[in-house]
Amino acid sequence: ATFLSRFARTVTVIHRRDTLRASKAMQERAFADPTITFAWESEVAGLRDTDGRLSGLTLRNTTTGQTSSLPVTGLFVAIGHDPRTELFTGQLDLDEAGYIQVASPSTRTTVPGVFAAGDVVDHTYRQAITAAGTGAAAALDAERYLAALAERVPATVTVDLTATV
Repeated sequence: ATFLSRFARTVTVIHRRDTLRASKAMQERAFADPTITFAWESEVAGLRDTDGRLSGLTLRNTTTGQTSSLPVTGLFVAIGHDPRTELFTGQLDLDEAGYIQVASPSTRTTVPGVFAAGDVVDHTYRQAITAAGTGAAAALDAERYLAALAERVPATVTVDLTATV
C-alpha cells in the first residue's frame, strides 16, 4: 500500500481482520500516509466493470456479512500461503492448484491488458521479495502494453484551412 500510494490518488487496503500482522514500523508508515485508507473486516465479494474496465468492488464484511460498494480503477491482490484467486475463476486461466497462468517469462495473462505477479503465480518461493520483483516486472509489462496501445492512436493531425482565391 505504501508503494502504491506513490502512484495512486488513493489506496484502500481491504483486510479480513481488524488488525494488521505487518511489522509495527510498516503499520505506522501506512497509518501515517494520508492517501491510504482501510476497509477492516472486509473481503472482495465481486468485481464491477464499466465498458470492460474495472470500475468497482463489492465488499463483504467478514463479521456481519453486510455488503458495500467501493469505486476503484485498479486492484492488487496480496495473498497468504494459498493463492486467493477464486475471484478470477472463469476470467483468467488458472492451473490445478489455483495459480494464475502467465506467458512466462512475462507477466501477461491470456486477457489483454491483465498482468499477474507475485504469490498468485509463484508456486515455489511465495515470498514478498518475489512478489516485489515480479510486481515491478508486471508494471513494466503494463507500461509496454499501454505504450503499444498509444502507438496505434493517430498522431496530432494539422489541417490547413486556408483557401487560395
